[in-house]
Amino acid sequence: MIRADLHVRTGQQLAMTPQLQHSIRLLQLSAADFEQELEETLANNPFLERDDSLRDLGTGASPSAGTEAAGAEPSSDTAPVAADDRIEVIAPPDGTASEWEDESSSRFDTPSSGERSGDDSDAAQFAPSATCMYDHLLGQLGVCRVSARDRELARLVIHALEPDGYLRTSLEELAAMCPAREAVQVDELSVVLRLVQSFEPVGAGARSLEECLLLQLEDRDEDTPGLQLAQRIVQHHLHQLATPDTPRLLRALGCSDAEFASAYQLIRGCSPKPGLAFGSDRTEYVVADVQVRRIGKRWVARINPEVVPRIHLNRGFVAMVREQRGSSSSPIGHHLQEARWFVRNVNQRFRTILRVAQAIVDRQSRFLEHGDIAMRPLVLREIAATLGMHESTVSRVTSNKYMMTPRGLIELKYFFSSHVESDGHACSARAVRALIRQIIVSEDARHPLSDVKVARILAEKGIVVARRTVSKYRDSMHVPSVEVRRLSSAAALAA
Repeated sequence: MIRADLHVRTGQQLAMTPQLQHSIRLLQLSAADFEQELEETLANNPFLERDDSLRDLGTGASPSAGTEAAGAEPSSDTAPVAADDRIEVIAPPDGTASEWEDESSSRFDTPSSGERSGDDSDAAQFAPSATCMYDHLLGQLGVCRVSARDRELARLVIHALEPDGYLRTSLEELAAMCPAREAVQVDELSVVLRLVQSFEPVGAGARSLEECLLLQLEDRDEDTPGLQLAQRIVQHHLHQLATPDTPRLLRALGCSDAEFASAYQLIRGCSPKPGLAFGSDRTEYVVADVQVRRIGKRWVARINPEVVPRIHLNRGFVAMVREQRGSSSSPIGHHLQEARWFVRNVNQRFRTILRVAQAIVDRQSRFLEHGDIAMRPLVLREIAATLGMHESTVSRVTSNKYMMTPRGLIELKYFFSSHVESDGHACSARAVRALIRQIIVSEDARHPLSDVKVARILAEKGIVVARRTVSKYRDSMHVPSVEVRRLSSAAALAA
């Protein structure tokens, strides 16, 4: 017999309210994405307005100070804004805000927009405009004496190139793109392709890595030592060049170590992706979310004032809504509620970023002083436990956020590094990489160190890692193997 029972259980669970979802989304945005979100919110919500009078960001002064200083009569629009209805400037902890304003210690500060004089010019105005690869090639085509038909076909080839300079679209496909009435032949495209391949950068228009390297080798003087051998290697043995079996390759080529070293150096001097030398025609800028400075004996973090939005609720609109009965449930009341959510969530975003940044700085203070070699092992879970946050929250905070430090602009994720167990204590994997690089840089170029010897040197320093770990870390830093370093040294000595 089946009996049905009814049980009542009590429990707790987190409800994902719209306000919480919005707060989480704001937290994971980068500074650029947050600025875009801010502009969209200002455009769509009439209760939010920008206050350009907020200039005194370092001291956390009242946003209404600018209006009061002007001697204006306070009205509903200019009345002091409540703390919950404006974006607050997050000051550094322990009352160190005033020391940030000390001019003698402002190594990492840039003048705010309110401090610039009218004669100050933006440095970006004098920055040379970057020329993309396509404009560079089209400029060379413009001075060539070719027929109008060949010029148009060459333009077609140039625009078909990938950003790295390669032509990955077949000539048959390019011919099919042309109007049928033009009757473009593959042979015609082959001729104009050779014309494009003669332009700078040498190697642009290549259809494979072998062709790209051969074009650059053909551009060398015929009497260059090792040129013919380098061409043979690229044509027939390029795949073997990446293997560590150099003696076998020397036997296949029938050359000496010195001849091979000269040819190898020529190949290494070629660019595998010639188009990337021009970079992108669009420049991406990164803004620091946090600044860090040493004040006394402690490293202190603060939010970059330039990324803090100067907005608050329009007090006049708020007063009008309050005067209308039942307006809280109307569409205009929902706009007001969303505006208040936005202000509170933005304040929460900056408070959370500052707390996480200061916790990171406290644990990685030796890195700020000595560099990667002093990096401590650190994981998200450690910061989350210290601050009483969830690990996913710390992950959102550290994604696409940057800190201005004495060692440059660094992403917050960079401070987290897995640990390597060594001699009873944990070392940061990033510190081990830095030490490996330091050992290789200081080696005798004529007798480079193998990965086994590097592992032994690390063991002498109390860092016991396997040879394969050294190889993995060396490859991740793009440091050549001992065979490649030995060949490069031999070629340099021969030259």
